[in-house]
Amino acid sequence: MLLRPGELSLDQLQAIHAGGHKLMIDPQALPGLRASAAVVHAAATGEAPVYGVNTGFGKLASTRIGEADLDTLQRNLIRSHSVGVGEPLPAPVVRLMLALKAASLARGFSGVRPVVVDTLLAVHDAGLVPWVPAQGSVGASGDLAPLAHMTLALLGEGEFLVDEGGRALRRPAAEVLAAAGITPLTLAAKEGLALINGTQTSTALALHALFSFEPVLESALVIGALTVDAARGSDGPFDPRIHALRGQPGQIDVAEVYRRLLAGSGIRASHVDGDDRVQDPYCLRCQPQVVGACLDQLRHAALVLLREANAVTDNPLVFAEDGALVSGGNFHAEPVALAADAMATAIAEVGAIAERRIAMLIDANVSRLPPFLAREPGLNSGFMIAHVTAAALASENKSLAHPASVDSLPTSANQEDHVSMATFAARRLQPMIANVARILGIEWLAAAQGIEFLRPLASSEPLEAAHALLRAGSPAIDVDRYLAPDIEHASALVADGALGRILHTLRGLPPLWTPA
Repeated sequence: MLLRPGELSLDQLQAIHAGGHKLMIDPQALPGLRASAAVVHAAATGEAPVYGVNTGFGKLASTRIGEADLDTLQRNLIRSHSVGVGEPLPAPVVRLMLALKAASLARGFSGVRPVVVDTLLAVHDAGLVPWVPAQGSVGASGDLAPLAHMTLALLGEGEFLVDEGGRALRRPAAEVLAAAGITPLTLAAKEGLALINGTQTSTALALHALFSFEPVLESALVIGALTVDAARGSDGPFDPRIHALRGQPGQIDVAEVYRRLLAGSGIRASHVDGDDRVQDPYCLRCQPQVVGACLDQLRHAALVLLREANAVTDNPLVFAEDGALVSGGNFHAEPVALAADAMATAIAEVGAIAERRIAMLIDANVSRLPPFLAREPGLNSGFMIAHVTAAALASENKSLAHPASVDSLPTSANQEDHVSMATFAARRLQPMIANVARILGIEWLAAAQGIEFLRPLASSEPLEAAHALLRAGSPAIDVDRYLAPDIEHASALVADGALGRILHTLRGLPPLWTPA
């Protein structure tokens, strides 16, 4: 895969996230790389102090470093900043970190030699995964600790995660690089700083969440439509004229998805005339307004993250055309933090309205189905406590959705006095996505059970396909049984995109992840 620095696409990033691709930087980037490296070399041997080149870092920026110690300065920087804690970042995130850092440096404004970019890509292409602890970055001055761990592995001093017998084990970097035939990187002036300054960890984590949530959101649309039919809801609220009058693109697109999913439903046809319910509950009829608004937030986040993936975010920046090194603050990850916080709200809301649909289905007064979807209520509890589990997960997501970006905490003796907390903002999205997948798994089981009570009527072709997909591993519930395995089965299908594949069989649907 050819990477043109500054021109990466969302499709390319998703492919890198998935793995299995060899990466190459566009050769046209080489002259700019060499020119900026030459500027740094001249500054390193000059008399003027230049931050991070011949001075200390952070609060120690006024300390001048002698020319003989400049390489040691960079190596010490990486060692001292490798202080992360917690579980290691997953391989897809680390793959993105390696690729994003290589593409950013290759834009030619960071002052690194081509060998630095080559080593990043060599490690990626060999399928090596540096051991990078997940915790320790506040998302300003760059993602210092995680990027330092990544870099330390490139130097042959850190560790890699190696698959041995199905277990990911930590192994010394020197032996892993040697086995792969990769020469450990030796840092020149500024190169250590360029490698650890930047937003590549927080951006990779946020992209990881975006790509992980895509199949879950698609599942939410299919399951939400199945619930409409199970509750004998109306398709009137999805009339395109309603949504055109508001003009919100996500809402318009989601309404179209629901119309297409419900088209041809025999259940809907059976109660078009003579339905005594004037209006459906909000959890049914306001799905385009709620999920569509969430989609718009996710689309905006995707644009922010794509810009950030293509950005140069280290410091100082090198402008080779006039030989200038200029200190700034592109390492501050506030754009990523705010995007991740918006994603958190959207993710939580998709789960919240799904939980309300489950509550509606088990309430006989609203759904007009047997209480708790049980065939013999009282003797059987049906979905009573499965809903409680969904409520617990939705409540947990409300706490996790609290914005991380508003919680700045000064660091580095108040030199770095406002930080973004973008890394946690993005990292906390994964448990939220898992919670939503499980809520939707419970809803899918409940909606399918509701459909059973309406037989021999059939839903639409795509919704019957969704029903059959679930029933292949989870038969209808005639009497109470051990339900946790069914929830696990349904939730796994939600997360892995099985329902999204049904959605994609509908020709002519608007692309969900591209703004209208």
